[in-house]
Amino acid sequence: MIEKSIYTQFWRYAIPTISAMLVNGLYQVVDGIFIGQYMGGDGLAGINIAWPVISVVLGLGMMLGVGTGALSSIKQGEGDIAGAKKTLATGFMALAALSPLVAVTLWQYSELFLRIQGAEGRMYDLALQYLEILIVAGVFTLGSIAVPFLLRNDDSPNTATLLMVLGAVINIVLDYWFIALLGWELTGAALATGIAQAVVTILGVAYFFSGKAKMRLRLCDFKFQFGLLPRILSIGLASFFMYAYGSFMVALHNALFAEYGTVTLVGAYAILGYIVAFYYLIVEGIANAMQPLLSYSYGARRQDNMRKLLNVAMWSSVLGGALFVALLNLFPNQTVAIFNSDDPQLLTHTVDGIQLHLFSMFLDGFIVVAAAYYQAISHSRKALFVTLGNMLIQLPFLYLMPKLWGVTGIWIAYPLSNIALSLVVGAMIWRDIRKLTEVPFNAATA
Repeated sequence: MIEKSIYTQFWRYAIPTISAMLVNGLYQVVDGIFIGQYMGGDGLAGINIAWPVISVVLGLGMMLGVGTGALSSIKQGEGDIAGAKKTLATGFMALAALSPLVAVTLWQYSELFLRIQGAEGRMYDLALQYLEILIVAGVFTLGSIAVPFLLRNDDSPNTATLLMVLGAVINIVLDYWFIALLGWELTGAALATGIAQAVVTILGVAYFFSGKAKMRLRLCDFKFQFGLLPRILSIGLASFFMYAYGSFMVALHNALFAEYGTVTLVGAYAILGYIVAFYYLIVEGIANAMQPLLSYSYGARRQDNMRKLLNVAMWSSVLGGALFVALLNLFPNQTVAIFNSDDPQLLTHTVDGIQLHLFSMFLDGFIVVAAAYYQAISHSRKALFVTLGNMLIQLPFLYLMPKLWGVTGIWIAYPLSNIALSLVVGAMIWRDIRKLTEVPFNAATA
């Protein structure tokens, strides 16, 4: 991994990874377009009420995928190929063991999760439709987000991209069939996504039993290594909390909008979520492309490459975010019309949200890459600090701002807290990069 130019290697990973993330985002965005066009504001509100639960499941898959992938790459960088394969097999078995726990939890508490957010009537019924399918399809939701990480850490970013493209195409076709033609509402959206995720998971797992895999697995490799699990979980924990943070914040915003506004505001917030997904997916693609190379460089004691990888990932994320924010403010009406053009009130609320809620969104790129950097080098406490800080700083803003300015206060709480956290994380990153520059490499201080 480190014999060629590190920038060449980064973009070799980044281009297919970003493409894969954008294609994978079509799972969410295409659902939103079909739901918005065929079901209107009620459908968008329903999927947004279900989203916090979906996000937690995705976070669990991300935790195991990132933790397993990063640790296996570190072991490859150290020359421990057998240890890398043991890590991979343990990660797969942990995913399989987690699936029934997710299903039972959803079966028992789905209704409670929705009621907490203030869901009722049509919005509640639609959200429950989606979660009832997720109870069965949860194993594939976990696998579909974890497997691409493992493929990229096996030095196969193009294979990961192809699988995610296939999944997205299947999802689009089935969305049209189930929602537009058959009228199955959110049940159809959930079925389309679940089937697509099943294809990605099954083919991705099959890859590691094929001759194409560098870390090829056999059945005899599947001996659970309990000693590896704590480190896998500690590395991946920040990724889980990133999704859990997002889940909690969506649920909290849903409840606040229901309290201070109307169902239409919940629908507007849902559209913002789909719009923002494009930027987040690009940032996650950049961070995911950085991670295998950074973990390998960390294991191989190449701090020069570590600095270069962090710099290129940071600048790409922040500048890309600034451009995205500018385009949104130049073309807000056209962007919102992709999801719904028939409801003037929904359009007005969503445009307000773009202008008030997203003006500092580019700083999220900085925060995501910072957390991924610390995960990649197994500094799980700092990664966790970045992720949890995002939530803890935002909570006081969300408590105070609505009391002062109502709905406007809800919109602006997020960007103000983003600025505050970025200042803290920026100082921490700057200090750690100076350590890499000024002192010889040491795993305890890198």
